[in-house]
Amino acid sequence: MWLESEALRVTVNPLIGGTITAVEHKGLGASVLGTTPWEPQTTPPESLAAPDERTWLTRYTGGWPILFPNGGDACEFAGVCHGFHGEASLAPWEAEVEAAILRLRYRFSAVPIEMRRELAVEADILTIRETVRMLGAQPIEVMWGHHPTFGSDLLAGPFEIQSGARTVTVDELYDPVNNPLRPGAGGRWPVIPGKAGPFDLSRPEGIVAASACLRDFDGAWASIRRLDHSVAAVLSWDPEVFPYAWLWYELGGTPEPPWSGKARLIGLEPNTTWPPNGLADARRRGGPLLTLQPETEIATTVRLHVFKPAGAVLGVDANGRAVSKSAP
Repeated sequence: MWLESEALRVTVNPLIGGTITAVEHKGLGASVLGTTPWEPQTTPPESLAAPDERTWLTRYTGGWPILFPNGGDACEFAGVCHGFHGEASLAPWEAEVEAAILRLRYRFSAVPIEMRRELAVEADILTIRETVRMLGAQPIEVMWGHHPTFGSDLLAGPFEIQSGARTVTVDELYDPVNNPLRPGAGGRWPVIPGKAGPFDLSRPEGIVAASACLRDFDGAWASIRRLDHSVAAVLSWDPEVFPYAWLWYELGGTPEPPWSGKARLIGLEPNTTWPPNGLADARRRGGPLLTLQPETEIATTVRLHVFKPAGAVLGVDANGRAVSKSAP
């Protein structure tokens, strides 16, 4: 299933979490979401509660899933078994297309919640509007996030990451062999303590596997720009709903299968919660969770602008369109 404007073509798989599997700029001939070095399965799994990451990865395309009501590790929380990255990322969603708008709807089994999503493309901007409706009689706590994973043409040459984040914190529990960051370290974006000295998160080089959290935003946005000015993408969101953004690097850094050192991906992932290791771990470590009260709705909007940059990205305007510095 796909949506098109004069500039963009957006491909979606409603059967697997309503996942956005590709975003292509037709005029630039460039694709900005990443792909995995394996062939993912394209039909829903028997269980929507993936017991571990490896099981979840069998359906992962490298594109843009949504994480709800859990993000990160599978766990038991408040008497409910939640799968890796949550039910929403694997569930088959009801879908209907009208013109350049795709409407998705899903009623969860793990929690008494209905979510509606509306994806629309206009010119070179993809807009995602989401509404969470609480159906239960008692308050519940959840994690809610987006998992856009960038790659393909966007990372096919030297690039730069920019963000409105002021501070960054490194995941203290994620320390694979090719992690250049000091677990638990923090500092001002983009240069933070690394194992071999200061590390510039905006221009990662070489083989990298790392995870960190962007926060304290002066404008909730993050961008990746090819330094040859061939293509750029800027993601923007509502910081009142998503006060954090998980930053994930998989630049050939995981030698074990199924990655086998072949993936080139960067996740820029707005989320309600940090740390990123599931509901139970967030509660244990004092991380914030989103509390949903009976008979309430929460609505939010996420936008992606894909464009040919003129220079460094400085921010976004009210419509999610990049504001750039002209190249010298």
